[in-house]
Amino acid sequence: MGLFSWIFVGLIAGALGKLLIKEEPAMSWLQTLLLGIIGAGVGGYIGRFLGVGSVTGLNIGSIILATVGSALSLWIYVKYIK
Repeated sequence: MGLFSWIFVGLIAGALGKLLIKEEPAMSWLQTLLLGIIGAGVGGYIGRFLGVGSVTGLNIGSIILATVGSALSLWIYVKYIK
């Protein structure tokens, strides 16, 4: 997947992840983007580990996996880092 696709999926996943995690702190769009990109990687790894797929491009499966990973990384960020 290209760099711009990762950024776009990361932005979508970061925004959706913020909607899923209710207790998130106020974050800038750059922090949301970075956590979304990290979450896309986490979601892709989890998907490959469980055998359900991977973050491979701009499709609904990739966005769902990236959103799950983004919500997980945001939850970890809120609970343990901030």
